Amino acid sequence: MTIAALVFLTLSACKENNVHQASLRSVQTVAPEVSGTTALKTYSGIVQEAHQTKVGFKTPGQIQKIYVKEGDRIVKGQLLAELDSKDYQLGVEALQIQYDQMQREAARMDEMFAEKAVSQNDYEKFNAGMKQLGVQLQVNKNKLEYTRLYAPSDGYVLRVNNNPSELVDAGTPVFDLLDVSHMEVLCDVPASQYVDRNNIIRYYGKTNYTGDQQIPMQFLSLTPKADGNQLYQLRLSFGQTPDSRITAGMNIEICLQTKTPQTEGKITVPMHAVFQREGNEFVWVLNADSTVSSRKVEMSGIDDDGDAVIVSGLTGEETIVRAGANTLQEGEKVKVISVTTETNVGGML
Repeated sequence: MTIAALVFLTLSACKENNVHQASLRSVQTVAPEVSGTTALKTYSGIVQEAHQTKVGFKTPGQIQKIYVKEGDRIVKGQLLAELDSKDYQLGVEALQIQYDQMQREAARMDEMFAEKAVSQNDYEKFNAGMKQLGVQLQVNKNKLEYTRLYAPSDGYVLRVNNNPSELVDAGTPVFDLLDVSHMEVLCDVPASQYVDRNNIIRYYGKTNYTGDQQIPMQFLSLTPKADGNQLYQLRLSFGQTPDSRITAGMNIEICLQTKTPQTEGKITVPMHAVFQREGNEFVWVLNADSTVSSRKVEMSGIDDDGDAVIVSGLTGEETIVRAGANTLQEGEKVKVISVTTETNVGGML
């Protein structure tokens, strides 16, 4: 055989093989998804402060300085304002001098009592007077401390009710504060969720300002009575100090992870992968030799994502044809093509 003949036969074989490859039907495949044992439900909630507080000085006086303004975020123990403390300071110093003097006299009084130079009655009166002076000194020290007003908790300044140089009485509200140390979330859930309340195993929240971060939540209460819209109010607290960007009045997405034992072991496939024949449901399974075989399955319904829920016929380890099921034949050899995604434009990956 000549070289020209060999070349002709080789080219003919290649051409025949290419024609055969071109005649294969192209299909897209997918792996069945095994359903988990939990379901996720999301509801819209709103962040609320645990309570608002009004704070003021525990002693009267003239406001000397205010250190915060409306809208400021504050932390527990932060100095908010102070009174003119000069008179209170003088009161402490005056009593301190008297108390120190009596302490020096106490040693001499003890010696005189031991020598019976003073009576029992005079000795007891002296000690009682010194204790009373000590109590009064502590009261004056407390009043001096009360001239400084501190934040009782983390939060925000909602309103400043007074200005520097104004006189205020003890207990007059100088600030209205928003306590965010114990913020709560309220959301309404339907009756179906209320009935399934004992199967909830986890609560978390998401906001537009924290991205995909899952914010841990803790259960507080669920009202046992529905409102006029047949909704039940769920109260949650933050499992940890919330992000500073989360404030009262903000919308938040509440996610409830619930046990769903009824879905255990079930498999889902795209609805287009299921076809009917003689009143039964089937899917095409791709074999190792690139041929397809029909597999009878039992479908219980459609899930929230629009996929078919398969309760028998598949193990979850198969590769099935996701589209074009009605055009295939038993044992037909096919060519698998990849699915183009947004991250794989042109099928280059």
